[in-house]
Amino acid sequence: MALSLLSPIPAFTLSAITASNAFSSSLSPLYLSLYHPKPTKTTTWNLRIAEKRQLGLMVSRNDVGGELDDMDEGEIGRIGGQDEDDEDFIEAHANSSSSPERWDVLGLGQAMVDFSGVVDDEFLKKLGLEKGTRKLINHEERGNVLQAMDGCSYKAAAGGSLSNTLVALARLGCRSITDRPLNVAMAGSIAGDPLGSFYRTKLRRANVNFLSAPIKDGTTGTVIVLTTPDAQRTMLAYQGTSSVVNYDSCLASLISKTNVFVVEGYLFELPDTIRTITKACEEAHRNGALVAVTASDVSCIERHYDDFWEIVGNYADIIFANSDEARAFCHFSSDESPISATRYLSHFVPFVSVTDGINGSYIGVKGEAIYIPPSPCVPVDTCGAGDAYASGILYGILRGVSDLKGMGDLAATIAATVVGQQGTRLRVQDAVELARSHDFRLNSSGVRTDVGS
Repeated sequence: MALSLLSPIPAFTLSAITASNAFSSSLSPLYLSLYHPKPTKTTTWNLRIAEKRQLGLMVSRNDVGGELDDMDEGEIGRIGGQDEDDEDFIEAHANSSSSPERWDVLGLGQAMVDFSGVVDDEFLKKLGLEKGTRKLINHEERGNVLQAMDGCSYKAAAGGSLSNTLVALARLGCRSITDRPLNVAMAGSIAGDPLGSFYRTKLRRANVNFLSAPIKDGTTGTVIVLTTPDAQRTMLAYQGTSSVVNYDSCLASLISKTNVFVVEGYLFELPDTIRTITKACEEAHRNGALVAVTASDVSCIERHYDDFWEIVGNYADIIFANSDEARAFCHFSSDESPISATRYLSHFVPFVSVTDGINGSYIGVKGEAIYIPPSPCVPVDTCGAGDAYASGILYGILRGVSDLKGMGDLAATIAATVVGQQGTRLRVQDAVELARSHDFRLNSSGVRTDVGS
């Protein structure tokens, strides 16, 4: 088989990784031999008005010293109910309760519960909020905002950019499509409070296992997203425990049994967490796993530029970024084209994925860039498009796709599907249809594919 590329890429090889104990015969082979120019190393729940009021008041009372900590998981589950498609997915595709021998993908990211509400400009003015901005808030402010939202229309979700990608990947790789479902997991930091239990439970219902133990005395992070009628979003983030992730023997053990390890860029905010990321990436490479990094946010890259490059330059096999983030990595001006940024980054990272909205996307390998045209759709909500695109790339890698153009086309189609709906999560039935329509599964014998110059 030959790679189908728009531009020639010299000496790029897709082959089975042969790291010690990396794969058992029962697992699908992971095809990607990447060159290292460096040392080796929402699910959403629709709350009824009375239930919203109850949850909002409990959160606010907790934040100023009240009841939320005393609730158990069953109580908060009854307040929220289930996802519109959780039940069918649980019945048809839930994993067994036992852990697999290996995880296909383990993501390390921020675990935060999202509260998304529709408000008017007057609401923002009353709270002294600047429309369209992102602001960090403290414990008490979080409670006050949720209490002010009493009576507003809003949703709660086990949110986060990385969790969107992992849920989509799990749904693409469910048992009804393939001989073996993909084993997808997430690690991060949640507290031993009802919101933490809610987060873990909702991801589990979406076939993503949240594996980190809760922090006893912590508080689960939340993001309040306030959308005005002009579609502008004002975001209020209470990080809680979400940005503090400690490296311990449990995390090391999980990474040692992982094929692809994904790090969310938002975690680069705190020095202790950056040290955890470094140790985790070292462990991943030591055990033959691929390391992927999501850029996450331009301002985050700018604030932690050296830290990002320490990880990207020494450990990353795959990087996911949008065009602005890619330019930020390169210190390019806004006049530089995304294809230039893609090519530049691909000299340092073996596999580069750069999205450029309605203009399409690029896959970069060894100084060359493959253009992926956008998949047509009628846009409804662009939030989560990049997360969905990343799931398509990871799915292609895990299923052994050798055609990089085809892999990009699948990712673009998945992103377009999410853009054409309300909400950030790829729906179960859409995932089933997309995976079936892109017949990328390899035969069980495995394939080695080489491309000469």
